This record gives sequence, C-alpha cells and structure tokens, in this order.
Amino acid sequence: MIQYENNGGVARITLARPERKNALSADMISGLSAALRRAADDAGVRCVLLCGEGGNFCAGRELGTPLDTSLPSVLAYDEAYAGIFSLLQGLGKPSVAAVDGYAVAGGFTLAMGCDFVLATESARFGAMELKNGFPAAMNTALLAHLGPPRLMLEWLLTGELIPATRLYEAGLINRLVSDGAELDAVGREFCARLIGIDADAVRLGREAFKQAREMPLDAALVYGKNLNALLLASGRIAEAAKTFERRQQERKRS
Repeated sequence: MIQYENNGGVARITLARPERKNALSADMISGLSAALRRAADDAGVRCVLLCGEGGNFCAGRELGTPLDTSLPSVLAYDEAYAGIFSLLQGLGKPSVAAVDGYAVAGGFTLAMGCDFVLATESARFGAMELKNGFPAAMNTALLAHLGPPRLMLEWLLTGELIPATRLYEAGLINRLVSDGAELDAVGREFCARLIGIDADAVRLGREAFKQAREMPLDAALVYGKNLNALLLASGRIAEAAKTFERRQQERKRS
C-alpha cells in the first residue's frame, strides 16, 4: 500500500490504495512512517516526493475501523500518526507533496506537512473533520504556522472543500499545473532543482528557515550571524568565492 522508489536521489513515496482514495489505515500509517525513515537514513536520498495513486492524493485517516479505545492503545495509534509529521519536519532533506484530486482531512494535513506543495488546478483540499463533528487537531498545528490566521481559522472551522487555486493565492501551493501528466513532469523538475544544489547548503538553509520562523527577529538575526560565522570558519564561503570566480572566467572565455 506504500510504494517506495529511489530515482536518482529522489525518494518517491506513493500512497497506493486507490480504491479508498488512499485513505490512511493503520497499516498505511506504519508503512509511510517506515518509508520516511528509510529516506531519512539513506544518504543517497536528497529529496522526498510524496504522491497518491489513482488520481487522488489522500482522503485522510480511515474512519469506521473498530479501534481499541483503551488509553494506551489510543495513545499509540495517535503517536504513530503524529510521528509522520515529526519525521517530515526532521528529515534533514526537503519534502514535496504532489497533489491531484482530493487531499482532505488527514490528507490535507499530510500535504501541509511537506516543505513544498505542487497541485493540479482541479485538486481539492479541506479540513473535513468538522463535517464529522470533530476538529482537525493536527492540521490546526500546521495551518496556524503556515498562513494568515483569519483565513486558516475559516478553513479549519468550516470544513469546506477548498480549490487548489485558493491555496495557491494564499501562498500554500508552490506550483499549480493543468493535469496529472504535467504534475508528474513538474514534480520531477522541481525535485531535480533541489538535488542540484549542495546537500549541506540545502540542509542548513532548511533548518535555518524553520528555526527563524519560531524566533523573534532579533534572535533569528543572531542565529543567522552565527551560521555565517560557522560557514566562514569552515572555509565554505571562501570555496564558494573561488567557484564563482572560476565561473566568471569561464563565461568570459566563452
């Protein structure tokens, strides 16, 4: 139900349960966690591309499956689910969600948990937990950090389907494409750009951005100053200056 493929440094993780719109069963959650750990531990993986099979991204966690409601079992079930988002945050490499069709409830959360989102114009998102009488608890944590508070609160409390174009306008989607074929092509191109950059630079830049979002500006500036000092002391900036000069000379000769 979870397919994994390392294609030239891009770990493509596919939710493959199309008959259920890729809804996340307990087995799917376990398989997705294992795939993310595999990508995190593989030094040859530079980027993770998360997508769904059969024209949909993910319909969220599967409802209606009988669960053991004892406190230890419930905590273990939710810790496994929440662990997916901790893995995405702590990957040490960028993650990209490629969304076609529905990304609703936990599927919406899963897309928003990635660093980047690509989507077809026909894709639909929504915190549809509200339609079933309970709040989108995990997505609340993500959207509260991602977008304008009044708009995010509206989406979290109404449970309405949101067109991909609306998320694009709100800055929550990086690329909007016409159909699934273009989504696949743009996904490959987008990931190729990310893995074409020095891996350490991407990791440090990603970490710095995430830390800066949580800090007051003065603390973020101190963090940036110290990161610059580290880069200078390591010789990385001097090395970059030499590379830049060499490229300039090559351009002049050509």
